Amino acid sequence: MDWGLGHVRDPELQNKYSSIVASITESLRFMHTVGADTAGGLQTVDLYTSHEGLLLEYEQSLTRRLKNPAYDSHSRSAVPGETGESSGDGKAYFNTSAHFLWIGDRTRQVDGAHIEYFRGIENPIGVKIGPTTSCSDLLALLRKLNPTVEVGKITLITRYGASKVRTLLPQHIRVVEGSEYARSVVWQCDPMHGNTRSTSTGIKTRQFADIFSELQETLAVHQEEGSYLGGVHLELTGDAVTECTGGSEGLAEEDLSLNYTSFCDPRLNEKQALEMAFLIAGHYRGEKNMI
Repeated sequence: MDWGLGHVRDPELQNKYSSIVASITESLRFMHTVGADTAGGLQTVDLYTSHEGLLLEYEQSLTRRLKNPAYDSHSRSAVPGETGESSGDGKAYFNTSAHFLWIGDRTRQVDGAHIEYFRGIENPIGVKIGPTTSCSDLLALLRKLNPTVEVGKITLITRYGASKVRTLLPQHIRVVEGSEYARSVVWQCDPMHGNTRSTSTGIKTRQFADIFSELQETLAVHQEEGSYLGGVHLELTGDAVTECTGGSEGLAEEDLSLNYTSFCDPRLNEKQALEMAFLIAGHYRGEKNMI
């Protein structure tokens, strides 16, 4: 397996990453030795799809009334027509365009059309939470989208910007954990969208250090508040694009024009994405060593 660490210029970083790679390789070798991968489980994945539910006409056209796999006529009360519940025949509305959809920071108005649509489907739902999200709006969104307090139904995707995490995230965690929704939501960090900026020449970009800083701060705050980060939302590609600056390969603003191919938001390239994975792994390795 080629992890491609040649781009890492810092010898200390390269040693750290090499150590992680060696540990992973050794674990895979051990699993192969004991026959743990004979069924091909290491070569396959469960694939789930997700996107922002932005165009309601598109989402509506792919919404179907289907058998709800979670419905149990013996143990669950069925109230026909009630939002978030299956009807008496065990059917409910599902969006079939993706397994998981999220509501963007600009379309999460409590009385808006997007919330009205999303509250009627059974899919798990993500909600982007940003600097303009008040604590009262956050609770109102949860109560409208998940009135039955179904555990895991809602994922709160925080996207503040690296400099605002310490100010905003603690109060959002406290208001949720102090309500009926305590331990029922999944917390996720989107360190990309709050750190977008334009260069002096008007090119849209993100700084690798800012992305990782927001993720680091988010992990630290969750640890301090006794909550848990359940996922990370990254925009990345396996191609050698030059859209985000920084990282161990040292991409500068003048490098952005070399291979900037995104028509929308700047993405981490394959080397930056791998580096981010190593940094996240390093955080959890350090946390484990502290126990």
